[in-house]
Amino acid sequence: MNVVPILFTFDEKLLLPAGVCISSLLRNALPTTFYDIFILHSDKYDFQDSRLTELSKTYPNHKITYRKVSNEFINAYEIRGITTTAYYRLLAPELIPEYDKILYSDVDVIFREDLAQYFNIDISDYYMAGVDNGSALRPEVQKYIKKKLGIDHKYGHFYSGNLVINSKKIIEDNIIPKFRELAKRDFHQQDMDIINIACYGKIKALPPAFCLTNYLTELLVTRKDEMLRYFNEEEIAHALNYGIVHYNGPKPWKQFCVNYDIWWEYYRKSPYFDEKFYFDFYNKKQDELDQLSLWKRIKILVRWFVFGRKKG
Repeated sequence: MNVVPILFTFDEKLLLPAGVCISSLLRNALPTTFYDIFILHSDKYDFQDSRLTELSKTYPNHKITYRKVSNEFINAYEIRGITTTAYYRLLAPELIPEYDKILYSDVDVIFREDLAQYFNIDISDYYMAGVDNGSALRPEVQKYIKKKLGIDHKYGHFYSGNLVINSKKIIEDNIIPKFRELAKRDFHQQDMDIINIACYGKIKALPPAFCLTNYLTELLVTRKDEMLRYFNEEEIAHALNYGIVHYNGPKPWKQFCVNYDIWWEYYRKSPYFDEKFYFDFYNKKQDELDQLSLWKRIKILVRWFVFGRKKG
């Protein structure tokens, strides 16, 4: 049996997306995988008796441990509605000492395959492993990280929503005090910027399937020839068909967005499916579409055929 530890951090506003996210994780687990799930949360909330307990009635291949975080990052910078719980991942090596290595994931995510393959990669010489955000093709990102972060894009600029964390090396090299100090500054991308600064040159690049964001999907589809410089055909196809879908922009339970249909597919399969919530969402969106101009309708159709359909 492969025991795969994985960490999530969120507040009560994301309880439904968290349930759907974890449900997708467990639904796609291989028979040989057991997920040891840790949830770090503010001591203002208590998820022990929340609807997350419904997962154990459906999926036997996991255990959930809740850990409260008190007064950490209480004055840390917040922007775009992202709360201080986003910083909790930085403390994983201290707060989850049971493991020398652990996976981390945001909850605006849908898993479509087993994660043991990612957990078992060798990152002994790195602090973390993650997916580059396409920085080599994005001059605006290169300018941002050089001017605002003081680093060069030659080592990449990595998403923080899906990570493999080498807790042992982070502790040994005393990196967590750097995390805490950097959290006092007003970085636009918060924990993502902090990780890229503190772990500069020590983040292992993974294939795009490990963190298939909205924007990375766009790059793989519309600029595929350029992306083939960095990933092969098999890696791109695997990402588009089986990758971890990360909604790091618009949220599919609120509005239409790239790969929104995948989230709703897993929502319908989850223990949290509610017919009224499902009906109200699509009924409201239908009313909104009926009021759109012809030009806006055409633009939506174009985006659907470019991004919304599954790629072979």
